[in-house]
Amino acid sequence: MVAINKYVLGASMVGTVFGASVLLKDYVGGGPCPSKAKIEGKTVIVTGANTGIGKETALELAKRGGRIIMACRDMGKCENAAKEIRGTTLNHNVYARHLDLASTKSIKEFAKHVLQEEEHIDVLINNAAVMRCPQWKTEDGFEMQFGVNHLGHFLLTNLLLDRLKESGQSRIINVSSLAHIVGEIDFEDLNWEKKKYDTKGAYCQSKLANVLFTNELAKRLQGTGVTANSLHPGVADTELGRHTGMHKSAFSSAVLAPIFWFVVKSARQAAQSSVYLAVAEELQGTSGKYFNALKEKEPGKQALDEKTAQKLWEESARLVRLDEALQECKV
Repeated sequence: MVAINKYVLGASMVGTVFGASVLLKDYVGGGPCPSKAKIEGKTVIVTGANTGIGKETALELAKRGGRIIMACRDMGKCENAAKEIRGTTLNHNVYARHLDLASTKSIKEFAKHVLQEEEHIDVLINNAAVMRCPQWKTEDGFEMQFGVNHLGHFLLTNLLLDRLKESGQSRIINVSSLAHIVGEIDFEDLNWEKKKYDTKGAYCQSKLANVLFTNELAKRLQGTGVTANSLHPGVADTELGRHTGMHKSAFSSAVLAPIFWFVVKSARQAAQSSVYLAVAEELQGTSGKYFNALKEKEPGKQALDEKTAQKLWEESARLVRLDEALQECKV
């Protein structure tokens, strides 16, 4: 009788999860990038490009003829990935560059080198992320997920912004997550120093910050020709989820594995949204939008709060000492 009850319970849970997966199918789909546009002569920066979605994004854009700068923390992996992409695409304009988004010093050094070496920047894809790690701190004392996922890209984007403007019709793409819809921005404790640390809550806050940053950036870029959009790439089978522990769960292996197979994308599939936003001619001029599965979607309501977006910008600028950084990186 106990065995039957367990079986019934397991079947019930599978049914519930399967039903949820069907409801999520709209978010999971998308298919390949519909645009066949080439990008010869354009310079593209992709952060976190040595593995997963970032690597597949770099690979696809290299196939389309772009000059690709792969910005990564682990230079060994980055050099190997760049070499692999050059060999696969026969595009020799694929470069590995060091960038540690957990260090404002590293971000400034990367920006200085790029501004010295690159006459133009046509696409900036802020892809790198940390997901549900332990309570770690960045080199500057920021909570790791907020520091890397939001503050690091906030600083990087602003340091490269004048070159993006000079390049004409450039695009900024911020990789967020569907998790932003349950995120909250706690201005009283952005770095989780006062309250009990919640790794999931910290991740969701950082992903909400991505969308809010994108919206405020798009607002500030009006009339410059530079666009900024955010996206949810889908749930992907990459190294990003290594801290969640789900792959070690017996329940996940026995009950949820078939459902995960249905809803989880490969890294190549998940990269299609970034590629689409980077190359699609029909998206020229589209800015301040949120995309999911190659389609423009309405983000969570908290992501549309203009006052929160403006306050987050101001607080982020204070935390990374943006004015000082801009002066330091002047070429």
